[in-house]
Amino acid sequence: MSLLSRLFGSGSGSEKGSAPQHEPVTYEGFTIHPEPIKEGGTYRVAARIEKEVEGEMRSHQLIRADMVSDPDQAATESTRKAQRLIDERGDKLFDRPR
Repeated sequence: MSLLSRLFGSGSGSEKGSAPQHEPVTYEGFTIHPEPIKEGGTYRVAARIEKEVEGEMRSHQLIRADMVSDPDQAATESTRKAQRLIDERGDKLFDRPR
């Protein structure tokens, strides 16, 4: 399965290359869904960040170059990176490029 198909949700979670599911975390009014991406024997740090803004559910996909060998550690690191991004950008995280 290609990286792009994993990023855009092609296929089911039980396919080769998927990481274990982790519980969402609420932080500063945002919901963080840790979604590390399995690549070989490691996991890429990744998370989906969601928040309802003006009555509309907004979502941002965070994908980092960081690789971790343990899926639970990857989920923890994904959450930590998402929290840092929320602290830095807040609701501007959902601004659309012009």
